[in-house]
Amino acid sequence: MSQSSPQTSGPTLVTYAYADGIATLTLHNPPANAYSYEMFRQLDDAVLRARMDTSVHVIVITGHGEKVFCAGADIAMLRAATPEFKYYFCLHANETLLRLEHTPKLVIAAINGHCVGGGLEIAMACDLRIARRNAGKLGLPEVALGVLPGTGGTQRLSRLVGRAKAMELMVKGSTFTCEAARDMGLITDICDVSAADFPAAVTAYARDYCPPGKAAGAVGHIKRAVQTGSDLSMEAGLALERELQQRLFAAPDAKEGLAAYTEKRAPQFRG
Repeated sequence: MSQSSPQTSGPTLVTYAYADGIATLTLHNPPANAYSYEMFRQLDDAVLRARMDTSVHVIVITGHGEKVFCAGADIAMLRAATPEFKYYFCLHANETLLRLEHTPKLVIAAINGHCVGGGLEIAMACDLRIARRNAGKLGLPEVALGVLPGTGGTQRLSRLVGRAKAMELMVKGSTFTCEAARDMGLITDICDVSAADFPAAVTAYARDYCPPGKAAGAVGHIKRAVQTGSDLSMEAGLALERELQQRLFAAPDAKEGLAAYTEKRAPQFRG
């Protein structure tokens, strides 16, 4: 596995590792992996790097260590910043997570520990969220600081769990277990492994969405249809779906999938 980081002048806050079609982006700011503008700059660079690399089929985002995925924004940074800086900081964070959502590759949040505040907001911008059992708490407790979840939390949580439940969780500032999150539809899957074994379990999980077993192009186009189409009218969404389907029909993987089905064999997709 090769490992390097986006080029920055300061400390490395997001590490980038690639192996076997999977790009792993690790938030690295011990002890809580709290994020700053500098971290989001590096995350933005890493997302673009993975997007433009044709060998990358799946992106995994996780936190450094075994206790915390991400505890949200760096409070000391926010206390010292001007209101104008805070506004543009939130704007750039929104742009980065939208870029992540609109990258036509599957993105998996590997929740290795506590995932609260802005950490959960990052995870919600991913397509699938898997967690280690008993890894820690999840939630959006920003109301206790006199603010709202300002990195997409009010919008993404309501879309994932429904308006009423999202409102309840945010106004209470509740934190909850990954089991409760799965029951709400917020967590996709829970891994019953130790902290030491979680990275390997995540890699195996992600590899299921890579060629040759999975048509990564089809996965990416499904993501595009859902992410973009959900904001369109039904007619416009169906038109987008047809265009994306036509692109897939013209690609080798669709021919391989249809041939494998006819020949009663496992397909060998190329991505």
